[in-house]
Amino acid sequence: MALLLQLRTVSGLRGKADRIAKAAFRGLSFYTRVLENCEDEARFDETFRWPVASNIDGNEILEIQVFNYSKVFTNRLIGTFRMVLQKVVEEGQVEVTDTLIDDNNSAIQTTISIEIRYQALDGTVGAWNDKEFLETPSVHSEGDGRYPLETDSLLSSHRQGSDISPGKSNQQSTERSFRRIKFNDGYKSVASEDPEDPRAKAKGKEKRHLVLPFRAGKGVFSAMKLGKTRPSKDDHRKQDEPAVLEAEDLDRKAMRQGGGLEPDTISLASVTAVTTNVSNKRSKPDIKMEPSAGRPMDYQVSITIIEARQLVGLNMDPVVCVEVGEEKKYTSMKESTNCPYYNEYFVFDFHVPPDVMFDKIIKLSVIHSKNLLRSGTLVGSFKMDVGTVYTQPEHQFYHKWAILSDPEDLTAGLKGYLKCDIAVVGKGDNIKTPHKANETDEDDIEGNLLLPDGVPPERQWARFYIKIYRAEGLPRMNTSIMANVKKALIGENKDLVDPYVQVVFAGQKGKTSIQKSSYEPLWNEQIVFTEMFPPLCKRIKIQIRDSDKVNDVAIGTHFIDLRKISNEGDKGFLPTFGPAWVNMYGSTRNYTLMDEHQELNEGLGEGVSFRARLLMSLAVEILDTSNPEINSSTEVQVEQATSVADNCTGKMEEFFLFGAFLEATMIDRKIGDKPINFEVTIGNYGNQIDGMTKPNLRRKKEGGDGDEEESELLQNSSEDEGDEDGELVSVSSSQPVKPLVTDRNYFHLPYFEKKPCIYIKSWWQDQRRRLYNANIMDKIADKLEEGLNDVQEMIKTEKPHPERRLRGVLEELSNGCLRFVTLADKDQHHSSRTRLDRERLKSCMRELENMGQQATTLRSQVKKNTMKDKLKLVQNFLQKLRFLADEPQHTIPDIFIWMMSNNKRIAYARVPSKDILYSIVDEEMGKDCAKVKTIFLKLPGKRGFGPAGWTVQAKMEMYLWLGLNKQRKDFLSGLPCGFEEKKTARGQNLPSFPPISLLYTKKQVFQLRAHMYQARSLFAADSSGLSDPFARVFFISQSQCTEVLNETLCPTWDQLLVFDNVELYGEAHEMRDDPPIIVIEIYDQDTVGKADFMGRTFAKPVVKMSDEHYCPPRFPPQLEYYQIYRGNSTAGDLLAAFELLQIGPGGKSDLPPISGPTDMDRGPILPVPLGIRPVLSKYRVEILFWGLRDLKRVNLAQVDRPRVDIECAGKGVQSALIQNYKKNPNFSTLVKWFEVDLPENELLHPPLNIRVVDCRAFGRYTLVGSHAVSSLRKFIYRPPDKKAQHWNMTAKHLNGYLAMANRAHRSRPTGEIVVNMEPEVPIKKMETMVKLEANSDAVVKVDVSEEEKEKKKKKKKGGGGEEVEEEEPDESMLDWWSKYFASIETMKEQLRQQEAAAAEAEEKEEMEIAEEIKLDDSPMKGSKGQAKNKEKYKASKDDKKKKQQSVPELPEKKNKQKIDELKVFNKELETEFDNFEDWLHTFNLLRGKIGDNDDNATEEERIVGRFKGSMCVYKVPLPDDVTKEAGYDPNFGMFQGIPSNDPINVLVRVYIVRATDLHPADINGKADPYIAIKLGKTDIKDKENYISKQLNPVFGKWLKGQQEDKQDTDVHYHSLTGEGNFNWRYIFPFDYLMAEEKIVISKKESMFSWDETEYKIPARLTLQVWDADHFSADDFLGAIELDLNRFPRGAKTSKQCSLEMVTNEAELPMVSIFKQKRVKGWWPFVARDENDELEVTGKVEAELHLLTAEEAEKSPAGLARNEPDPLEKPNRPDTSFIWFLNPLKSIKYLICTRYKWLIIKIVLALLLLIMIALFLYSMPGYMVKKLLGA
Repeated sequence: MALLLQLRTVSGLRGKADRIAKAAFRGLSFYTRVLENCEDEARFDETFRWPVASNIDGNEILEIQVFNYSKVFTNRLIGTFRMVLQKVVEEGQVEVTDTLIDDNNSAIQTTISIEIRYQALDGTVGAWNDKEFLETPSVHSEGDGRYPLETDSLLSSHRQGSDISPGKSNQQSTERSFRRIKFNDGYKSVASEDPEDPRAKAKGKEKRHLVLPFRAGKGVFSAMKLGKTRPSKDDHRKQDEPAVLEAEDLDRKAMRQGGGLEPDTISLASVTAVTTNVSNKRSKPDIKMEPSAGRPMDYQVSITIIEARQLVGLNMDPVVCVEVGEEKKYTSMKESTNCPYYNEYFVFDFHVPPDVMFDKIIKLSVIHSKNLLRSGTLVGSFKMDVGTVYTQPEHQFYHKWAILSDPEDLTAGLKGYLKCDIAVVGKGDNIKTPHKANETDEDDIEGNLLLPDGVPPERQWARFYIKIYRAEGLPRMNTSIMANVKKALIGENKDLVDPYVQVVFAGQKGKTSIQKSSYEPLWNEQIVFTEMFPPLCKRIKIQIRDSDKVNDVAIGTHFIDLRKISNEGDKGFLPTFGPAWVNMYGSTRNYTLMDEHQELNEGLGEGVSFRARLLMSLAVEILDTSNPEINSSTEVQVEQATSVADNCTGKMEEFFLFGAFLEATMIDRKIGDKPINFEVTIGNYGNQIDGMTKPNLRRKKEGGDGDEEESELLQNSSEDEGDEDGELVSVSSSQPVKPLVTDRNYFHLPYFEKKPCIYIKSWWQDQRRRLYNANIMDKIADKLEEGLNDVQEMIKTEKPHPERRLRGVLEELSNGCLRFVTLADKDQHHSSRTRLDRERLKSCMRELENMGQQATTLRSQVKKNTMKDKLKLVQNFLQKLRFLADEPQHTIPDIFIWMMSNNKRIAYARVPSKDILYSIVDEEMGKDCAKVKTIFLKLPGKRGFGPAGWTVQAKMEMYLWLGLNKQRKDFLSGLPCGFEEKKTARGQNLPSFPPISLLYTKKQVFQLRAHMYQARSLFAADSSGLSDPFARVFFISQSQCTEVLNETLCPTWDQLLVFDNVELYGEAHEMRDDPPIIVIEIYDQDTVGKADFMGRTFAKPVVKMSDEHYCPPRFPPQLEYYQIYRGNSTAGDLLAAFELLQIGPGGKSDLPPISGPTDMDRGPILPVPLGIRPVLSKYRVEILFWGLRDLKRVNLAQVDRPRVDIECAGKGVQSALIQNYKKNPNFSTLVKWFEVDLPENELLHPPLNIRVVDCRAFGRYTLVGSHAVSSLRKFIYRPPDKKAQHWNMTAKHLNGYLAMANRAHRSRPTGEIVVNMEPEVPIKKMETMVKLEANSDAVVKVDVSEEEKEKKKKKKKGGGGEEVEEEEPDESMLDWWSKYFASIETMKEQLRQQEAAAAEAEEKEEMEIAEEIKLDDSPMKGSKGQAKNKEKYKASKDDKKKKQQSVPELPEKKNKQKIDELKVFNKELETEFDNFEDWLHTFNLLRGKIGDNDDNATEEERIVGRFKGSMCVYKVPLPDDVTKEAGYDPNFGMFQGIPSNDPINVLVRVYIVRATDLHPADINGKADPYIAIKLGKTDIKDKENYISKQLNPVFGKWLKGQQEDKQDTDVHYHSLTGEGNFNWRYIFPFDYLMAEEKIVISKKESMFSWDETEYKIPARLTLQVWDADHFSADDFLGAIELDLNRFPRGAKTSKQCSLEMVTNEAELPMVSIFKQKRVKGWWPFVARDENDELEVTGKVEAELHLLTAEEAEKSPAGLARNEPDPLEKPNRPDTSFIWFLNPLKSIKYLICTRYKWLIIKIVLALLLLIMIALFLYSMPGYMVKKLLGA
């Protein structure tokens, strides 16, 4: 939908002036170009297009205003034309000539002539004729510049005023927000700077728009084009200021325009981002080259199995099996327990691609009685994929309980819980152990389940039905050698592929049947998986495979992400998919015996060719497990499925793909000697090997069945196929052409004025709507990403008011979301829409509507202080948008462009079909459709990994267009103008017939000037740790190099490269807006062999046409930073400027002269001219040389006499020589300085290089290592404010170094200098205190002064009478560990309180903001209301501060024991103590190459030593008040009062307590760790005291673990009553850690173990009762397990002892044997019955008595009933001995005692029955007698 306006002429104008017109509709304004020196008629002839998102209402108005343009003053309005659009809506096209009206609504003599057309939603338009449709260039607006103001929603209900004004026609391309095209000569101009505002005009290169809620103002921002920042030059400060308007200007302007508006409501609209698309006809190229998908990476999965609880089964010996993928590991076996404790740690290492890693299944299984001879029985298992763990916070689950279930029995409930930690670490990830509140929280199993957020704890079983219908387009495998062999043997030419489909999900596989010899197999089968829902496995892998007797191979693979086909929200839906086609990609379709890219067919890496497509669907059904008829097996089932109609996936439509090759350069020299051509394919169409042509469609008869339509994919035949619109045969490849030499590395093809074209017709089901919706969301996401880049760039370069830009980004986002909701909700009622289409649409609309509202709310909350937090939230929006935009149901396959050399496939590019898909609605159109896109071809598969993939195989400039064949009339509209079409013979007279080549008749000649100034932070390519860099600049088919600068990572080339006679084809005006990109590659020059590639970046030149003046603000261009990439990672920055100057009729003499300082030493090299190179000032650089540390050997020789060389911008200084590094590594002369000319703009300062050399005999020098200080900003000293009284005050403001002397050892922000002028404090007596970090357990010694101890004592005494007297803990119970754990508890408590307070304060602040918004909306505006709001806001802030300050002082819990505590740090000590750095700076000295991913040399490995020192940079001369300060020593410059650096002797004590989660080093998955400490020259290795088989060793031992203990009573034989009397004493000696509540035991892991391994286990006492049998195995009767720290108090009598003591522990009083010391009572024995229910199987009376080792020694006792302190024999009844002697007596015991009352009841009942029977028997007789009177 669009409204088009052609503004033809304005006539009847008075006088002679520059004229400009403005057209506005729905708040979006366009400006014409300025017509200079017009008299009575202004002939504009320009067309504007408004894309509209909703139908135009007949009452809406179009407004056109005509102005006299002024460069200096405000434009003067001549008159206005307004038109109601009713007639336009009715007729579609209207031509109007009418008079203008003035400000008083009076008609004036001036008339306007226009034509208006309306292109409606349904595609109907006004009176278009074919000729116009074909030849009119496209006038749709540009994607990025379409809506320059966030408020322009283009919805009829949102009408907002906004002004966008243009500038002179010579404004550079990046200054334009929209384009417009004149039909006759295609002239374009741009909306740019505001002519009404001279102040804005002077401000910067690019004019942008400031959006205010009332009336739009005009803000500005720098043009960053394809670079990073655009630094200002101080000599042109007013003209070239890169920042936004000065704050006061902006605020003043806002107040003037917005009626007293607060600055906090100002938004800044779009700014060109780092790689913004800055042209209309060109798309932005992708700078990151290396394919990341499919590349193997290092991963580590670490799993700690802690314990299991509530395992179902009797007398179990459980083992846990841990599986990750194919690898299995087992815990040790725990005997006779249902709640085993393991605390065992397992590590699995992998080197695989991310996709493979994240699909691996982690399976935890508990197995009963597994041993060498038997596999054991499965109790229960738990499954989850690695990806689920990786998406968790910190990539881990910590102390969580996995629910165990039995996969063989769906109806069974849970089988127990397993507590574990699972963490997945990729390269570069850090894992932090979370602080748990306390152990009791973790005992809450239900609250700590091993499930991701949002997954319900009660998961249900579900069936996943994956229906496989059919496949088509399978590769013709009979082109290989094997096929010919088979053909010879079989004697017939069959389809040589036997396909079947394999589906893998949650570790299970299912396969369809094999369809023998079929390229178009038909299955109609469904594979059924049974899995818990929601599943903890994210992806389903679907693979078409070829069955083979030797080895099945994959033909193609596709993954379905369950998150993309379901929604877990309240209005969500179960996973659903299709029926839809799935496109599969993989290796190329030319077959050899061994396919080197077979991995691509397995789904690893980016596919390089279309392989096949598969019609399938997916549905999920939740099972009702209570249904008795349900099949409880979880085996994968394969069943027949009903087929689907052919038209279910959409109506088959004819699509047309057009491509033009405008340039093919940078072709790798290896392939430059053979002719080269290009092949373009879409699906199998266009493929020269086994491609296909039009499918045979048997058209349906009226009312016929849909099944009659079938598609048959034919072999590509050489005969010409007929076609409805002339005989159009697809041309899918260009003609082979021999390349020409560009330079010694690259070739190019001679595509000069003649540009080859391709066109392909293809047939696909029409599901464009899916792609359209994805495109709309992608464009919103692109705009959002661009905006976020702006904000981050502003923060990075410290530009003012980044929060205003963020508000603008949020407005753009909310409007974009609103547009999506409007656009997507149409055309949605196709019969071919699947359930997923409908649900996804609803879900996306809901999400985007919600996102739009959130963005609006968030916008009001963005303030200066909240900006960084809000920025993170907005980043989440971006991720969500990208996720939503990814359409899971495929439609048209991707397009592949292959470069062929001698018919061999060399390199390729893959273009998503949605990116080039045409639509009449701009938002829906692909971002690269009808645009020239720079495409870099890459090597396929593994060949593209690493350095091989970084070199460009070819750089293409391609134009692509894909759409319905019937829409193709517009397909040439986006090409650069000025060409003639060359068609095949049969298409000559058909206007719509596509050309086979384009012949450009217009050619422009230019000169390119590349101002290569400097690069920084480059890649270290040589073993010295440095490089010999040079830059190679490519433009079109030319290339030039800078000079090579030796041994530097920060080269300053200061070189101008001039490219003469650069020929560009097309119209002149388009060159100005759309110059091709420049490619800059950085290389390292090697003496032998070819230069090493170091990185690449792109740039766009600033263009000057021959009729433009070379003057500010556009010229001369400014230096900009361009990010250099090496593969996917950044590799430094380039500082350069590029200008493209048209050579006019006068030749080169018209060009600006190349003037600049000439450097005779450099010969013919031209330096960067004066206007472009930075303005320099004299600076002094002072260096403080302190010493060198940890220098490694160089070439096997030790460093003995090192020296430090400092260099910056060609000047430098050398340190004094260290005469003997071993004796004294410090320098004798501390401070030296040098003066250097540096740019005034600090962002342009060159890096400072530090090099350390070793001075050897005979004047030889060897480089030890080097360091580049990339930014000097933190070392710059700015003279203090004049008002400051003392230098010692001002010294505190120095940036970047020096907390003076050995005072001030306090934490401070890095970069702050603290100069302490106070007298030294007398030394106080200190007490040492040990500091521990909670999770890493590192120890630091800290000193506590006597005063603090006194304070603590006072606090204890002065606690006051209010507190309840607490129980003082027994000193014997307290050890160091007790203090440690108590300290950690305190720290956690404080953390919790701080979090709670912060959350409360934030909530309050949000409420205040909401109130503020309400007030803003209310009529009470103005100063009073705002003052109130400010006060409120201030108050809430104060509250927040107070709260946070008071948090640590909150009263502790009443029941907490009073224990002396240690100081514990809750974060890494490195962060707490400034990375353990002192007041000096430590510079790491590096040597050696930076490793690529193949030879990973990390920075840590490259460090060869450290230089300790500092520096200070300042402009000279210094102010007098600094140099004349009392005590100022000129020898020390800025480094006044530094202490001596002579060596002193110190004693260092290190306490190593313990280590956690070490990496296994032995085959058994354990390690034998010992401590090694190195400090200076001292190296201590404590190898003798290694700790055996332990990954969590405790080095700080206060004990040695006892052996594990198990004891039995004697047997109470022949108990007839069920009683057993024992009087038996168990004695268990054990070592107990009070603080951890753990026992330490030692045991050998196996009979082969060398020594014992230590374990920490909970203090649990297990009592079991058994029935002893003489001949068979003993029968287990029951057991109870008591945790001696917290167990239920024993019942006083046997009757009171019940099952509740086990099942209802939470409500019973608990005791600890460690506090009570002695406990006596009855406890129940329990076991599970046949129904898996707990039942009491007995009761035990026991007494527990705890003694310390000393107490036990004083009062010894014997085991069992032995001496000392023997126990009496038990009172066992005689029955146990008289079973054989007196059976009757035994029966009396057996029956009478147990069943006495039952027998009495039975006897009484029998008597009663007999009496009733006798009564009934005799009653009739008596009755008769009575009646007869007998």
